[in-house]
Amino acid sequence: MNQIKKMWTYTGNKRPPFADEPKKGEESVWDYPRPPITDPDSRHILVKAEGVTLAETDHAVRVLETASPPTFYIPPDDVRTEFLEKASGTSFCEWKGRASYWNVTVNGQKIAKAAWSYHNPSERFKKIDGYFSFYPALVDCYLDGENVIPQPGSFYGGWVTSDIVGPMKGEPGTGGW
Repeated sequence: MNQIKKMWTYTGNKRPPFADEPKKGEESVWDYPRPPITDPDSRHILVKAEGVTLAETDHAVRVLETASPPTFYIPPDDVRTEFLEKASGTSFCEWKGRASYWNVTVNGQKIAKAAWSYHNPSERFKKIDGYFSFYPALVDCYLDGENVIPQPGSFYGGWVTSDIVGPMKGEPGTGGW
């Protein structure tokens, strides 16, 4: 337990010695704050499944949290909700509150829990109320044309792009973070 507590002495103010040094134009996940914050992002986002566009926007909000790649939330008006169906189950984030999950069905193919959203999140996260985020491990996500790589680990939904350096939560040996 002490190792875990020691790890969270890194809250975005100082990188741990094992963190990769970002080059010009890169961001270190260790420079993101804890508690996390929202950050408006005007880069072009495209989300597809089975070749069908599910979402497209230039008005996303990133959630930035120490040790994790950004998670992108898309305004509901920019999501084709006709392809979404509420899934069973919820989860709870200590920062944002209760998340709902969404199945995606396209061309007769159902992708279980490919997206999630927060409705009535905590005050700090009101900017993402009703917005949708997609798991890049389950659907095709693009940020300014770059194909997003899913955050390592089976639970996380962060978007890894060429401008993000770690190591990041979800990689082998990071279970205690």
